[in-house]
Amino acid sequence: MQADAKIRNESGTESDPRTPGCSLRHFACEQNLLSRPDGSASFLQGDTSVLAGVYGPAEVKVSKEIFNKATLEVMLRPKIGLPGVAEKSRERLIRNTCEAVVLGALHPRTSITVVLQVISDAGSLLACCLNATCMALVDAGLPMRALFCGVTCALDSDGTLMLDPTVKQEKMHRRCPGFVLAAGVQNPPQLHGYCTECSKGGPGSPDLCTRQCGTEAADVHHQGSLL
Repeated sequence: MQADAKIRNESGTESDPRTPGCSLRHFACEQNLLSRPDGSASFLQGDTSVLAGVYGPAEVKVSKEIFNKATLEVMLRPKIGLPGVAEKSRERLIRNTCEAVVLGALHPRTSITVVLQVISDAGSLLACCLNATCMALVDAGLPMRALFCGVTCALDSDGTLMLDPTVKQEKMHRRCPGFVLAAGVQNPPQLHGYCTECSKGGPGSPDLCTRQCGTEAADVHHQGSLL
């Protein structure tokens, strides 16, 4: 799966490449790369690249066993060194997203583990991790109530939004929340999203950032559905 993605602006015409708030970097995906995991995928957004592997459902340790659903764990490995606070925070966000969509009740008393390896980080890393995770879960054949995708939106002091920022652009903007969008299997799909930074009350919290990023993420999902 490979595409040069562009987001349409309010007038409905295609914007020039990398116009703030109106376009994505080139993205690509490849599945079934690894032999040991039950599912695997690599996801590339610009120069940001993440490799994901899914193991399970498998036997779970008694201490981690949950009687009515699968135990879901996420491990994020940085390109260099050991996981730190930033990695642990991203692990929590990715795990919460997976628990919301994976039908773990169909596999009680088992373990599902997602392992993410950062290959390169050129910005919007959380979104790339989410997208790699979703594609690896699909490759593993795990039952899911919806597919999901992630997008990073950078906001400057006057509220201008930039989609899919690079590392340099992230440092220049005051906030860089991630937005997660899930689409159900209905036709047309039902779209639900939440901002990882602003929606502390959970999905659907009324926030300007959530509304802005949600609009952009819906376009991202639409572009992905055309691949």
